[in-house]
Amino acid sequence: MSSDTILEMRAITKAFFGVAAVEDVNLVVKRGEIHAICGENGAGKSTLMKVLSGVHPHGSYSGEIIFDGEPVTFGSIADSERAGIVIIHQELALSPYLSIAENLFLRHERKSKFGLIDWNRTNKEAQDLMERVGLVENPTTLVSQIGVGKQQLVEIAKALFRDVKLLILDEPTAALNDNDSEHLLNLIRNLKAQGITCIMISHKLSEIVAIADTTTVIRDGKTIETLDMRDPASTQEKLIRLMVGRDLEHRYPERESHIADEVFRVENWSVAHPTQPGRLVVNDASFNVRAGEVVGIAGLMGAGRTELAMSIFGKSYGRFLHGKIYIHGKDVQLNSVSDAINVGLAYATEDRKRYGLNLTEDVRINICAAGLPKLTSFGWINANEELKVAERYRDDMRIKTPSVLYPVSNLSGGNQQKVVLSKWLFTTPDVLILDEPTRGIDVGAKFEIYTLINQMVSEGKAVVVISSELPELLGVCDRIYTLSFGKITGQLPVSEATQENLMELMTLELEKETSNA
Repeated sequence: MSSDTILEMRAITKAFFGVAAVEDVNLVVKRGEIHAICGENGAGKSTLMKVLSGVHPHGSYSGEIIFDGEPVTFGSIADSERAGIVIIHQELALSPYLSIAENLFLRHERKSKFGLIDWNRTNKEAQDLMERVGLVENPTTLVSQIGVGKQQLVEIAKALFRDVKLLILDEPTAALNDNDSEHLLNLIRNLKAQGITCIMISHKLSEIVAIADTTTVIRDGKTIETLDMRDPASTQEKLIRLMVGRDLEHRYPERESHIADEVFRVENWSVAHPTQPGRLVVNDASFNVRAGEVVGIAGLMGAGRTELAMSIFGKSYGRFLHGKIYIHGKDVQLNSVSDAINVGLAYATEDRKRYGLNLTEDVRINICAAGLPKLTSFGWINANEELKVAERYRDDMRIKTPSVLYPVSNLSGGNQQKVVLSKWLFTTPDVLILDEPTRGIDVGAKFEIYTLINQMVSEGKAVVVISSELPELLGVCDRIYTLSFGKITGQLPVSEATQENLMELMTLELEKETSNA
């Protein structure tokens, strides 16, 4: 191992229930570089990093790890952190009920000589760390009161406090808007300038091309190739080809639209914020979608897209003020999620881990959860039918899992998303609302989701897609509505829509708010 190499992982193999998640993987990371790892969901990226950081302890895998010139055997995260390796998972490990400062020094409290916490020192040292990562907040602010982008910065500040040598970031921008993503990428560049080595796992290939010095591609648990990103041949297209094992000629599958009668209509829908009196999160919104049609809803962060969807789906968000919902021309009252399911409406949430899945249960139970009445007779669940349903969706949706009895929490993000979609498809809805359906998943899995959307509308279903990615909406939709400050500001057929004119409509109410300020 040369002096300019900080990490070498040799022939790493890790299996779960007899199925190899990574097999004979080799990885070499140079000191002071930004090294990206990419691959499809379920390729083994996160498993490899959990082996490195001690989440999967020494003895649970085979192979050798050389760090900073020495063989290492980590039995826990604490062991790897003592060596200077810090991993920041996609699900952040912060306590929402503690302040920023308390989170930064948790288990490393700044104490006085009498053994009590020295709050002046705590907040002063926290402020210094926050300045290093560009976090402008009061250190006494509760973590629950700051956004995901700022929470990421708190995690990185914690790593700096621990004198990190190698920082591992697992999908760091998956849940961030464009501004927060750019700030984080600039911070990673600054850390590199300070001599800190970074490994970044990301499905956003444009970010990898923009920031990485070197990229290792993993496919089906094996190392495929490591690219020097300074080479002009190291393009997004080449990364895609290495990841999926083939060329993706088109990011979005072609579809011939056959649009029929209106299936779903929302009229003059208004919803107040649940805790802030007088604040409207949805303001007199109206839209419709027809059989065989994909309708998009575009809006900036905070526009009210998710609030609109959740409030429609059984009034599960906010305080309903007024509005009507029609399905197949009939006025329906949806006062609960059960009401929504019973009339043929389904909603796949953007937050699959919090609202979309029961992470304590297996794949089978999650797939069958929303359609359980179909499998129940006289209060008893038909376990054989439940298993058959789960197996059918596992095959149809190509869910990568050793078994339908496997914990859903152990699946990759893309496969978890397929479980969420399977759950709602099993309810045989007429209308399916998909909120950020491809967030946090790779290009190959995205293509599969888009193909599934096409299949649904070919069967006459009406589909609403909410997305923060305008190219995605332009690639899969027939019409696109724009939302700004809870108001529908326009609609365009996709043949007339561009990123520019959509953005113009998405900022109409923002401009009014600014001019009135």
